[in-house]
Parts: sequence; structure tokens; C-alpha cells
Amino acid sequence: MNKILITGISGFVGENLKTYLRNKYEAIGVSRVKNISEKRITYNSLSANHFAESIAFIHLAGIAHDLKKTSDDAAYFEVNTELTKTLFDQFLHSDCEVFVYMSSVKAVADEVADVLTESVTPKPLTVYGKSKLAAENYILSKEIPNDKRVYILRPCMIHGPKNKGNLNILYSFISKGIPYPFGKFENKRSFVSVENLCFIINELIDNANIASGVYNIADDDSLSTTELVTIIGETINKPSKILEIPKFLVNILAKVGDFLPLPINTERMQKLVENYEVSNYKIKKAINKELPLSSKKGIEKTISSF
Repeated sequence: MNKILITGISGFVGENLKTYLRNKYEAIGVSRVKNISEKRITYNSLSANHFAESIAFIHLAGIAHDLKKTSDDAAYFEVNTELTKTLFDQFLHSDCEVFVYMSSVKAVADEVADVLTESVTPKPLTVYGKSKLAAENYILSKEIPNDKRVYILRPCMIHGPKNKGNLNILYSFISKGIPYPFGKFENKRSFVSVENLCFIINELIDNANIASGVYNIADDDSLSTTELVTIIGETINKPSKILEIPKFLVNILAKVGDFLPLPINTERMQKLVENYEVSNYKIKKAINKELPLSSKKGIEKTISSF
């Protein structure tokens, strides 16, 4: 059985990817911990043999966007940028064939006026986005040997069973019978099911005809937050209550939540009501296959796991 190396294998995406690929590949977790077991090695202990024995290297590890702002700026660049540079250099000098770097749409834009495509000039505002973009630029600056393939993936918000994203906030509202207060806001957001993401990564490993490059990752259809609320209510068999409170009152409540422990604050509200549509046209054309889950089915599967 072919081996693949995965950083961040104990994270949400890593665990799902390992399970998804288990019948085809032996996933070897790569971490910075000191304890070394049969299935886990440290970044420092990576050698040419590890890469030679593996068909692909999937780099998922990194510091995620920090809503609580507990990480300093230097830590983002140390982990998201410098670590990626080190691992990518090792890959280039190895016999490993495929390198997949998990970046983010936030490496391009924090707000999207139209639909985000790969042709948009990146202008990240957060240190998280800037650190991801710096890693992307380093990878893109290198000449890729003909016998290797390199993919930079920019997923939008990833969801799936046991995930801890903003869908939990909506689920909490509805499961407790709390009305959703943002009915006045009209928006469209893209999401990606972790199952669809794993499917795409599997295709990138298997299909040598898929060109190296940067790819946005999203489900086929975008959804409004009120549509999400309705889907969640239907999934858990609870009526969803949507209130159309004037926007200025909602904004005041969110600002209060910046200082008091309320379930909503300005950043969380922004994530729930903003427009953020992401095109998956390029990756769909590259793999030439339909994604396993529709946007709605993916959401239903995630909510059912709660």
C-alpha cells in the first residue's frame, strides 16, 4: 500500500482525510511532537527516505484564523510561512511526487464583492491571510520538476461531522429554540464539505493529468444564512424562527458582545451575514467529476452529527 505523509493529521481535516484514504493509502502523521511512534514522525526527523517511500505530502498543519486573538503575529509567519518553506524545500529535493498545501481563501480576500476566482489579485488584511499568502508565493516562486505536481488549495469555510465552525452557532440558536435575529440581512456564502475536500485531494493524488497550480475549493452552490437556518431546522426537526430585527439594533447587540460574553459579537456576526461566494469552476474542470455531496446534503450531514 502506497504511503502519504500528512501534517496536521490529528486535526479536523487530517482525521477525515486519513479515514477517507485508508483503503488506498497508508497515512503517516508528521508532527512536531517529541514522541515518535510507528505512525508518527517529527518534522525534524523527516528524511529523504520518508519522502521516497511516500507518493504524496499533504501539508495541513498551521495556525488557523484566531477569533480570540490569542496568537501573536510572529507565530503565524513562523508556522504558516516558514514551516511551509522548510517542508516544501525538503519535498523538492526528494523523490515524492505530489505536494498539496492547504492555504485558504483568506489568503486572497477578507471580503468578496462578487465571486472569488483564482484570477483575483490577493489582498489579505489579516496576519493569518498574509502568512498563508507568503507561503503560497514561496511555493509559486520555485521551479517544479517535470516529475512532480504541486497544488495550492484555497478552501472556503470547511464543515463536516464534529466540526467547530460557525454552523455550531446556528445550531445552538435553533436547537435551543432561540430565534435567529439576522433575518434582515441578505447574503450568499460558499461552504465546502470535508467529504468533498477529501474527494478532491484524493483526485489530485491519483490523477497525474491534473496540472499543478492554485485552486479554490468550494461546494457547488452558495447558501444564504437564512437558508442555512431553514436546513438546520428541517434536519433536527425543530421549527426555525427567523426574526427581522432592524439592522442597527443587531449591530448594537453585536458590539455589546465584543465586551460581554454573549453568543454573538461583531466578528461572528460578520461571518454569519457577509457575502462570500467562491467559484469552484477551475477545480471541477480539472478533475472532470462531480462532487460527492451537494451543498445542502453536506450541511445536513454535518448538522446530523451534532
